Amino acid sequence: MKTKLFVLAGIAGSILMLSTAAQAADIQAGQSKYQTSCASCHGAEGKGQAIFPALVGKDADYLIDKLERYRAGEEVGDHTALMRPQAQGLSDDDIANISAFIATEFN
Repeated sequence: MKTKLFVLAGIAGSILMLSTAAQAADIQAGQSKYQTSCASCHGAEGKGQAIFPALVGKDADYLIDKLERYRAGEEVGDHTALMRPQAQGLSDDDIANISAFIATEFN
């Protein structure tokens, strides 16, 4: 019985590790996408400019939530009309990659 539990625990652990690895964000892809899709408004260093807010100090979960809500067409805040069209062109991978890049490089 203990052997079966040990084997099952090992299998579950392996699946979890593979799942986590599959979900790992690509920071370089996020940087590239940020530069082409985000930097013109939020700045090259994410510090914001004019009416565009700073992204410095935002964690990946916060950014993913906002981008997914914009993409879904939700009313998120004052800048929804500006952000919705930007987010609608992003895939799940793009959102994860951009968010990871911002959280890693701008914090």
